[in-house]
Amino acid sequence: MPVKFHGVIPPIPTILHKEGKLDEKGMGALIDFLIESKVDGLFFLGSGGEFSQMPIDLRKEVAAFAIRYVNGRVPVLIGTGTPSTLDTLELSCHAKDAGADGIVVINPYYWTLTEENLFQHYADIAEAIDLPILLYNFPGLTGQDLSPEFVLSMVKAYPNIVGIKETVDSVGHTREMIYTVKAYKEDFAVFSGYDDHFVNTLSLGGDGSIPLTASFVPEISVGIYQAFKNGDYKRAIELHRKLAPTLSLYKLDSPFVNVAKEAIALRGLEISTDVLAPARPLNEEKKAQIKNFMEQLLNESAVPTK
Repeated sequence: MPVKFHGVIPPIPTILHKEGKLDEKGMGALIDFLIESKVDGLFFLGSGGEFSQMPIDLRKEVAAFAIRYVNGRVPVLIGTGTPSTLDTLELSCHAKDAGADGIVVINPYYWTLTEENLFQHYADIAEAIDLPILLYNFPGLTGQDLSPEFVLSMVKAYPNIVGIKETVDSVGHTREMIYTVKAYKEDFAVFSGYDDHFVNTLSLGGDGSIPLTASFVPEISVGIYQAFKNGDYKRAIELHRKLAPTLSLYKLDSPFVNVAKEAIALRGLEISTDVLAPARPLNEEKKAQIKNFMEQLLNESAVPTK
């Protein structure tokens, strides 16, 4: 059975004006740019989309606009996770009603849950929402790992749990996720969250990547996936070596959403680079660092500006 979601699915930074209003023109330009770059789907309201700083009404507005604007051109995933089961259910129902192709649900953060309570949180969502669900494992931010054994128990109980985004440092964790869960459900999709684990994930039998750098240099990640699918492993490794240094951009500031937006603007897209507090605008020195890095990357990769 083919995997429903696969390939390169960029997590989309939410383009906003200073007052926290959605920049529909800029958001549309970014969506068009990524679809033209032949990505395999789009993921809205992930970590890079600033979901954790948004009121629920703004999250609904972003989701509805994104689904409407994409208009079926590629699959759309909407992040609906919150620390609250009730809020997560509300956002998940909204995503379904708005026409999302699937939802991505990060586990509740702040409180550490017993495994029983964590299972019940996901069970409540899986039972209420008739949509494909991807789990989102980011223990560095949530404080709680989704183990392969736990994920397997969820998949056995709920067939609409169809994949996971593994934003973990350990290649071994992703390997065990693939071997443990895919042994039971072959079409369970395993995505790398960190860019530098993309080729590792594919080589282990995973299905793709959901990397933030694909929001501003999608051609490199798309090239890796296409080369790997075509058996051109030499080309995949060459591109992977070009991609790996982009992770140094993440270290420029924290949270790093401002970095991604500046990099997108450097591709020639007319977007607002404003961010939601407590994220802050970058200073001129950091902007200059991004510009220098991007110029070198684009020249070496022969990636055109828009």
